[in-house]
Amino acid sequence: MWFKHLHLYRLHDAPELDAATLEEALAEQAARPLGGQDPRRLGWTPPAGRAGTHRLHELQGQRLLSALRQERLLPASVVREEVDERAAEVEAREGRKLRRQEKSTLKEQVIEELLPRAFVRSQRIDLWWDTRRQLIGIAASSRSRAEEVLDLLRETLGSLKVTPLTSQTLPMRAMTQWLVEPDSRPADMTLGDQVELKAKGDDGVLRARQVDLDSDEIQQLLESGRQASKLALEIDGRLSFVLHDDLALKSLRFGDALIDEANASDDGDDALVRLETDFVLMAQSLGDNIERLIAWLGGESGATSKP
Repeated sequence: MWFKHLHLYRLHDAPELDAATLEEALAEQAARPLGGQDPRRLGWTPPAGRAGTHRLHELQGQRLLSALRQERLLPASVVREEVDERAAEVEAREGRKLRRQEKSTLKEQVIEELLPRAFVRSQRIDLWWDTRRQLIGIAASSRSRAEEVLDLLRETLGSLKVTPLTSQTLPMRAMTQWLVEPDSRPADMTLGDQVELKAKGDDGVLRARQVDLDSDEIQQLLESGRQASKLALEIDGRLSFVLHDDLALKSLRFGDALIDEANASDDGDDALVRLETDFVLMAQSLGDNIERLIAWLGGESGATSKP
């Protein structure tokens, strides 16, 4: 129960739901096994897995939900090979070339036949809902996956006004300034050893890991006009991450003190107690440090809500 990635969203006019009402709504959109012809499905699942039955854990104003994304794996190359083979058989039998529409129909038939036999890949995506800050964080590796979970939450609640969290100062501008001007860095912020630099023209993207970000080589690249689109940061030894230019937080690592506190807590070997203990400590740390990060970026910008 320690997030690795996080996409952040601001809630606007969030619905007032108690835990029982929300649990009931989640049950109506619960994860179910894929049907034979379903290419993919998304539904709510217990965050504790087999150790629990509740689809919602709420403690101290912090909510934890989990979505289960199931997808059948049917490689395009497999479909194409089967279509080509069947098309060749028809053409040899009938002595003519198949028309484009006939091949398209044949492809649909192949997919319909192969889909039920395809392997199913399952992925759990956690959602953190801070009801006090009106903040949602989705622990997905990509923005598109996060948006899928938001769509599921929107469908579950009937409506949801939410926008990506944004700051007054663009992250790319702030990250570039922190690299160029060491004196501009907040006192409790430390640079990591990873950066991605984008060029204004067509010179592409330069990625560097395990490097000294204050080195002459990095400074020369910045002087040539490159800007930081990703930057590894650490906040006061409590949280480290790679900040992206869309305010996504990747490669999250929590400080040793927090992990030690979690490990020292008495859970009585109860998996549910362990889950909730870890989640509350993590959520509190994330909330505090995200507030600090947004302050470094000039505060939150006024985003217009969308339904």
